[in-house]
Order: sequence, then C-alpha cells, then structure tokens
Amino acid sequence: MTTPPTTATACPGPADPSSAGSSAGSTSADPRAAAARNARRLAAAGVAVLLLAVVSTFVGVLDVTPWSLWHQLATGDLEGFWSSVEVLAVSRFPRTASVVLAGLALAVAGLIMQLMARNKFVEPSTVGTVESAQAGLLVVTLLLPAAPLMVKMGFASVFAVAGTGLFLLVLQRIPLRNTLLVPLVGIMLGNVISSVTTFFAYRFDLLQSLNAWMLGDFSGVIRGRYELLWIVLALTVVGYVAADRFTVAGMGQEFTTNLGIDYRRVMVLGMTLVALISAVVVVTIGSVPFLGLVVPNLVSMLVGDNVRRTVPWVAVLGAGFVLACDIIARVIRYPYEIPVGTIVAVVGGVLFLALLLRGRHR
Repeated sequence: MTTPPTTATACPGPADPSSAGSSAGSTSADPRAAAARNARRLAAAGVAVLLLAVVSTFVGVLDVTPWSLWHQLATGDLEGFWSSVEVLAVSRFPRTASVVLAGLALAVAGLIMQLMARNKFVEPSTVGTVESAQAGLLVVTLLLPAAPLMVKMGFASVFAVAGTGLFLLVLQRIPLRNTLLVPLVGIMLGNVISSVTTFFAYRFDLLQSLNAWMLGDFSGVIRGRYELLWIVLALTVVGYVAADRFTVAGMGQEFTTNLGIDYRRVMVLGMTLVALISAVVVVTIGSVPFLGLVVPNLVSMLVGDNVRRTVPWVAVLGAGFVLACDIIARVIRYPYEIPVGTIVAVVGGVLFLALLLRGRHR
C-alpha cells in the first residue's frame, strides 16, 4: 500500500509562491469588487428613481407632456408652449422636488431613530415625534396666528425634540426590551399626545388645520411654498456624515463612552436631526407615516446592516417609494387626487405588519 503525497497538497503556499500571491490578491480584490457592484446597483436604483421623477412631473390634470410640448413647438403654438412651461416651473417641478426631498429625508430620519432606540420597528411617526411636532404647530397657531413659517417650524422642532426625548426616557424605564413592545409603547405615547392635541384643536375650532398637518398631501405644493424642504437635504447629509457615530451610540452608553465618544452629544444630535426633519416635513406637506420604518428595514434585508453603505440606499429607495405612491395617488381616481399620506399609510401599514410578524417568527 502506497502513502498518499500529503505534503504536496497540504501546504501549497511554500511550494508555489505565485499561487499564494494570487490568492492574497483575490482576497484583497473582493471588497473592491463588492463595493463596485454595490455602486452599480445603487446607480441603477438612482436611474429608476429619476425615471419615476420624470413620470411624476408629467402626470396631472393639465395635458403637459413631452409630446404636447413638442406638438406645440412643431405647430408654432408659442403661447401654449410657454403656458405649459409655466405650469412645469410653478407646479410640476416643485411638486416632484418636494416628493423626492420628503421621501429621502424621512427614510433617513427613520434609520437614525432606529439606531438611537436600538430597535428596527420604530420611526418618527411611531414614537410620538410627528404628533409632538403637530402639537407644536397647534400651540404656535394659538399663540401667534400670524407667525411666519420659520417660527412655526421652530415651535414644531422644539416640541418634536421633547416628544422624542420623552419616548427615549420611557424606553429606558422598560425592564424588558422586547422587540415588539418598543413600537407599541411609542404608538401609545403618540396617541396620547395626538388625543390632547385634538382636544385643544376642537376647543379652539382648529380641527381643519390639524387634519391638514396629520395627512401628507403634495397637491398644494407650488413654487414659493416648498423651498423649506431643501433644509432637510442638508440635514440628511449631516446624518450620513455622522452615521458611524449613531451606529456606535446604538450599542449603548457604556460601550460608546469606552470608545471615547460623547454618548449624550451623539444622542442630542440624532434627536435634533430627527425632530428638524419631521418638523419641516409636517409644516410643509403634513405627516407621511411608516415611511421611515419600512424603507430602512427593506434596505437592511437587501443590502445588510452596514450603516455607511445603507444610508444612500435608504435615501434613494425612500424617494422612489414616495414617488411611486404619489403617482398612484394621482391616477387611481383621475382626475381627482387622493392624499399621498393615505397611500403610504396603507402600503406602509401592510409592510409594517409583515415585518412585525416576521420578527415574531424569528
């Protein structure tokens, strides 16, 4: 019986240095290949969102489409052409921009909220942040009815920060950090705040205004009434820059402090970003529920939990999700329009229940 040549097969490195170098090179190339593949997929998703934005721009009651514009130019109808361009500049472009800005900002705000609470089933509309912002708007409407938009945003932001801080404080008091218990506590807290706000709105005959803040609607967006939303783009960039710090802070105060990071400062920054984004969106277009919950979870299932890599995906898919819902809202009962908050609430609510059931089975 012959002995198998184990030494030649067991240690190929010293016998064949070129193969060892090739192996090391392929290992080091793998992360670059993965990053390049992720960039290509993100670019493809961005192109898809851009196409949705183009479709959204040309959907409406007035017949303003590329074909109608071309026909007006070809037939010499310059008056009709410039009238169509005016419609695009005053209404269609601002609406599409506001949909994209609100979608990407709310999705990133939901991701930040999940990192701070260390729970994937929370977002501004399920922890009382949005309801607190609405309470701030009601207070400023009662005290300063003629206040400018920036003052209203300031009141809404302060109340939103307070509501978010109250939720995190309540969360620390819960003895058992059950995954499904955390969003239920947030929803109950939001309902308490909303009930108090509704009571005072009823007493002072402001229910109609309160309903406008509670339901997201882009139908009233025109040039001069959406520019405040550009603030949330800057806030989203800040959230991307600080993504690693939010990840560390989500691991707990003791762990964060051991790494030399100021835990309280990071939490204050996160609460401020979430509150400002929520306040700006509520003041401008109203509440868009479940968006910040569904999109980060879908991205986590598709891309993973690397926050630095997932933030661009969350922003892109958040914008695409709201664009798709806005298009559906405009065509499902054409020529009438359903508030986009209703469509997002229905779709997001179904996905939220699916995620809860999935988490329970796990």
